[in-house]
Amino acid sequence: MLNELTNAAKVVGVKQVRRALADGQAKRLYLAEDADPQLTQPLERQAAERGIEAVWTGSMKALGRACGIAVGTAAAAII
Repeated sequence: MLNELTNAAKVVGVKQVRRALADGQAKRLYLAEDADPQLTQPLERQAAERGIEAVWTGSMKALGRACGIAVGTAAAAII
C-alpha cells in the first residue's frame, strides 16, 4: 500500500497533513506505528471524523522513504 505514495499527489508531515484533513483535501492518511502517539492520535481522530481511511505503516523511516524524502515522517496523506 505504501507504493501508492510514490507517484501520487501527497502531503508529508504532521502540519501539512493536519491542514489537508481540515481543508477536505486528504483522501487517505498514512501513519507510522513508531511515531509519537501524541502526534498520530489526533490525526487519526480527525480522519475518522471525516470518513477518511487511516493506514498504519511499520516505521517512520519506511513512510519517509515511500514519500521520497531522506528522513522519516510520522504522517503523510494522499490528496
